[in-house]
Amino acid sequence: MDITLIIIIGIVGIAAGFGIAKFLEKKNVSALIRNAKKEAASILKTAQIEGESIKKDKLLQAKEKFLELKTEHEQVILGKDKKIAEAEKRTRDKESQVSNELAKVKKVNDEAEAKILDYSNRVDYLDKKQQEIDKLHKSQVDQLELISGLSADEAKNQLIESLKAEAKTSAMSHIQETIEEAKLTAQQEAKKIIISTIQRVGTEEAVENCVSVFNIESDDVKGRIIGREGRNIRALEAATGVEIIVDDTPEAIILSCFDPVRREIARLALHKLVTDGRIHPARIEEVVAKTAKQIEDEIIEVGKRTVIDLGVHGLHPELIKIVGRMKYRSSYGQNLLQHSREVSKLCGIMAAELGLNVKLAKRAGLLHDIGKVPDAESDLPHALLGMQWAEKYGEKEEVCNAIGAHHDEIEMKSLLSPIVQVCDAISGARPGARRQVLDSYIQRLKDLEDIAYGFPGVKSAYAIQAGRELRVIVESEKVTDDAAANLSFEISHKIQTEMTYPGQVKITVIRETRAVNIAK
Repeated sequence: MDITLIIIIGIVGIAAGFGIAKFLEKKNVSALIRNAKKEAASILKTAQIEGESIKKDKLLQAKEKFLELKTEHEQVILGKDKKIAEAEKRTRDKESQVSNELAKVKKVNDEAEAKILDYSNRVDYLDKKQQEIDKLHKSQVDQLELISGLSADEAKNQLIESLKAEAKTSAMSHIQETIEEAKLTAQQEAKKIIISTIQRVGTEEAVENCVSVFNIESDDVKGRIIGREGRNIRALEAATGVEIIVDDTPEAIILSCFDPVRREIARLALHKLVTDGRIHPARIEEVVAKTAKQIEDEIIEVGKRTVIDLGVHGLHPELIKIVGRMKYRSSYGQNLLQHSREVSKLCGIMAAELGLNVKLAKRAGLLHDIGKVPDAESDLPHALLGMQWAEKYGEKEEVCNAIGAHHDEIEMKSLLSPIVQVCDAISGARPGARRQVLDSYIQRLKDLEDIAYGFPGVKSAYAIQAGRELRVIVESEKVTDDAAANLSFEISHKIQTEMTYPGQVKITVIRETRAVNIAK
């Protein structure tokens, strides 16, 4: 019973506590709801106040933006109005200007028409006057013809013939007197100057200049120069363009070529190869290339020494190089540098006798034949080509004229020109100075080489054995073996049709293919 009572009391207590809790909870919820409603009302009120504030701000901003846009729009409109006004003003100015121009043009046209009318009236008046003058002149001529008994043409011809005869007689008399006076003084003085000049210059005779002799210590060297199956001598001939003659002549090898530069390169290259002892095709090409460069340097050095010896200063470097190149050129068998030095000295002596500028005369004499050593063939005569070079490199007008006029291609304009012409003739006309045959021989060899160069694919061409053989080296990439045979035939046919030569000419076309690599 006690336990049951306790349980019942406990249940009642729990129920009572649950009810009290529910009551308290309900009371708290009501209080929370009231507080929430108050807060919601406060929030709504605050939100309404803030909304009103934001609304007012936005309205103010919208009004400001509207005013700003309105102002900008008004400014744009004002700007456009201003531009329109300016354009209208310019248009009015243009219209005014055009109107003024039209008025001026109209005025000018009116004046021109008035002048044309005036000129027309004057021309008519002058025509009438001319007709009257012609009538008067004809009347006077008729009266004169009637009085003299001769026509006007007959009287004019008689007068002209009379004046011509009188003038001719007077002119011939004056010319004869002048010639006689000149003969008495000038001829004797000129002979004296020329003889004195010739006597004061030492000269040399022309020597053989198509062959050089290369001396060797023993005949054993000949075999090394020829090489296995002749490959060394073929490589040397191909590299230099010089015919190398190895015969029974003891301790000597003959180098034959009409071009002294090629011959000198071959001689020096042979000397280096024999001294070094290594003789094979690759070494030959290397030595020949170095020797060619050495000859170029020597040409410049020879030019410098020549101008220093003659006292010719301030010469352009290119002209010095051309002077040096004269050492390896000849004219009718006469060495061109020796000839130019000789002419320079003669010009200096003759200018001194005549009281002219000695240095300028020496300069003109030295440079008078520079046109004979061109880098490439030229259609101009050597005197005009030399004059062009002298003008190009800043020589004086007297020197240029003396160079161009020494063969009478142009008019002589100074006293230096006849002096150079006379000295050139003295140097070339002395006994033993020149050989006419050599020049035609060299020209024939050059013509042979030029014919070969006229065909495509030809790399180099050399006329050897006094023009009896032409060796043509072609580019293997451009000319095939079959084309090489055809090229040999075409060259021979062209030589037959275009050239005159004694005997026969052998044409050899050489085509070589090389494969070269370098091991490093």
